[in-house]
Amino acid sequence: MASADQLINAFTTLLVTIDPPGLAPIFLGLTTGMSRSQRKQVAMRGTIIAFVILAVFALFGASVLGVLGISIGAFRIAGGLLLFWIAFEMVFEKRQDRKEKTSTAAITVDHIHNISVFPLAIPLIAGPGAISATILIAGSMQGSLERAQLIIVIASSLLLLFLALLIADRLDRFLGVTGRAILTRLLGVILAALATQFVVDGLKSTLGTMPAG
Repeated sequence: MASADQLINAFTTLLVTIDPPGLAPIFLGLTTGMSRSQRKQVAMRGTIIAFVILAVFALFGASVLGVLGISIGAFRIAGGLLLFWIAFEMVFEKRQDRKEKTSTAAITVDHIHNISVFPLAIPLIAGPGAISATILIAGSMQGSLERAQLIIVIASSLLLLFLALLIADRLDRFLGVTGRAILTRLLGVILAALATQFVVDGLKSTLGTMPAG
């Protein structure tokens, strides 16, 4: 059974890595044009998918990527490149046609499901950082009971994230059209920087494991 210190450290590490306060406004920018109920669908679906992903890594650890022959470094690079594409769309308003239409006409069920999976669940919530942290924490919790406790910790962290995403909807009403436009572009730039950092960290990790000479 894991000690209280282990559980507190695990919870703190996951919460900081997932970063609910930082992710909430990014979620707001990604779901511009959606109704409150549609945002709730995206948030709930994305959170559940992320929980399943992190739970799998908590139970099976590095062996999941090992079987596929994928390193954490490579995962960081791929996630960063995909995230940069989303940031580009946010900054240059490539989805302007969708945003200008009514939510019922512009937002489809498929679109809601797609946003939930990418980029919300992967790589924003269950990204390289969260996966890496989960694998590291799981390494110090080998017993079945300890792994079960880790699953509960992950669920608690993602519950707080879900609540933060719900608050983002209220922020949307407060900002208005002009505020949303400014915030979306600003967060797009921040997201681009985050994506670049993912790629840089991935390159460092990958190059660091290469044999010298």
